[in-house]
Amino acid sequence: MTDVDAGTEAPQEMAPPQIRILTQFTRDLSFENPRAPDSLRAATSPEIEIGVELNARGRPDGLFEVDLKLTVNSKQDNEPVFHIELLYGGLFQINGVPEEHLEPVLLIECPRYLFPFARRIIGDLTGDGGFPPFMIEPLDFAAVYQARLDAQASGSTAPVTVQ
Repeated sequence: MTDVDAGTEAPQEMAPPQIRILTQFTRDLSFENPRAPDSLRAATSPEIEIGVELNARGRPDGLFEVDLKLTVNSKQDNEPVFHIELLYGGLFQINGVPEEHLEPVLLIECPRYLFPFARRIIGDLTGDGGFPPFMIEPLDFAAVYQARLDAQASGSTAPVTVQ
């Protein structure tokens, strides 16, 4: 048995955090293959650089828009092979998350939900462009978020580049 002091109230239970994806969408997409068809006959693997940008904003209806921008630049012998820019977004409903934890949820957890779909778009796009499908390795969005915080602290506005 438990002793309960009648003069104190039991602590209210907080609802568990909930993240619901209401919709996902391609906001902007660009694929360039400036040296086709010669770029498709390369004998060696190109050098690939991936840029990641994350943005989130609240809406008047209480929902949140999250954008995941992936930029893929491919070069071989200092010549461009292909260039992709994908701005992939999602509309999220978030409940039970304290205000001080909202930014990390929006810029770490929400992109984790969006990434597999953005990855597939890039894989399909490179395959349709005549290259072997390029499947981006899973990204550590916590590290991307931390790099963003570090860049903001140093005054940099450059996107995070993944090697």
